[in-house]
Amino acid sequence: MGIDPGTQIMGYGILKVINNKPQMEAMGVLQLNKLEDHYLRLARIYERTITLIEEYLPDELAIEAPFYGKNVQSMLKLGRAQGVAMAAAISRDVPICEYAPLKIKMSITGNGRASKEQVAYMLQKILKIPDENMLRQTDASDGLAAALCHFYQSDISSQTTKYKDWKDFASKNPQKVSK
Repeated sequence: MGIDPGTQIMGYGILKVINNKPQMEAMGVLQLNKLEDHYLRLARIYERTITLIEEYLPDELAIEAPFYGKNVQSMLKLGRAQGVAMAAAISRDVPICEYAPLKIKMSITGNGRASKEQVAYMLQKILKIPDENMLRQTDASDGLAAALCHFYQSDISSQTTKYKDWKDFASKNPQKVSK
């Protein structure tokens, strides 16, 4: 599951991985800009994140980390939104991984400075999402991008065994060691 946190719009995406191949399960947005009260917005983020976790039972949550901005108040609000989504995952024992926006864009498009539209386009191509299933709000595709970035960065996509050192490798793979 991936989340693009925000206090105006929160984007989310759910990936399903079958035979080591990711496919979009769901994506969407939570519109918060009609709510005046910042704390009510935070409550809605928490509630929606819990609902998504209970509906889709994700193994992990990938969330976009706040980036450096000049407006301290905006950064504080964004950090709170991220924290509330993280608290929801923690309350349901879902492990969390944070990714910088540049890392997410780089893993999806190969360019850390790609536009939101370029990210959405690449997601559509990579995950073979039909036009009618793509949402116009790029916050949704940003949430899905966080999930796909995590898939690419995790052991899920490589499915390789990790070894502590050469001795560990040799002990677990004696058929590959010649004497």
